[in-house]
Amino acid sequence: MAQKINKTNAARLLDKAKIVYELVPYIVDEEDLSATHIADQLSENIEQVFKTLVLKGDKSGHFVCVIPGDKEVDLKKAAKVSGNKSCDLIPMKELLPLTGYIRGGCSPVGMKKLFPTYFHTTCQDFDYIYVSAGVRGLQLKLNPMELVKVVRGTVAELY
Repeated sequence: MAQKINKTNAARLLDKAKIVYELVPYIVDEEDLSATHIADQLSENIEQVFKTLVLKGDKSGHFVCVIPGDKEVDLKKAAKVSGNKSCDLIPMKELLPLTGYIRGGCSPVGMKKLFPTYFHTTCQDFDYIYVSAGVRGLQLKLNPMELVKVVRGTVAELY
């Protein structure tokens, strides 16, 4: 019998928005919280396993970038699309108090506040992508454009 997967807050918000998704568990490796590890676990293309990064701009304050797991966000491009002159990733210790999520379990859905959210343009190339469901060990598999819509996101060049 398959183990029951507890719904996360992110999953409940998707239910409420009537968004179709799948909760996909994976084995957590505390030594390797990378999206590459998750893609390997799920036997999926790394280009479809997105990571959620929280940044702070000099003008707009906090915003979120969701990019393929093996890529690095280009801070100049991120600043430009978010209306900032400069921006930087937030310090790890600020992640939980700011978003309600921990490293390796940060979902673009259901943060404490709805921050401006930007998805890399390649998300449009796929029928589905993976993002964290809000806890380590669980991914959301869903249509990227539905996800963009539910968080009122913007699709942009981020690297």
